[in-house]
Amino acid sequence: MSRKYIDCRAFPSDIKCTVALSADSEDELLEAAVQHAVSVHKHEDSPELRKMLRSAFQDGTPPIAAPKPAA
Repeated sequence: MSRKYIDCRAFPSDIKCTVALSADSEDELLEAAVQHAVSVHKHEDSPELRKMLRSAFQDGTPPIAAPKPAA
């Protein structure tokens, strides 16, 4: 099992969030990402949000430099 991460810097927002989350388990990462998206970005927890977040997972650990924004 390889480490996975998701990085808010890839999704520019009005609040300019720089949080990156990583975990050894996709399920653990998904739960942390959902909690962050709901509490900080005011998204509603939904199957669509979970699908979008899971699709943004990357292998490895977050880079030091900000990634290119998602298209």
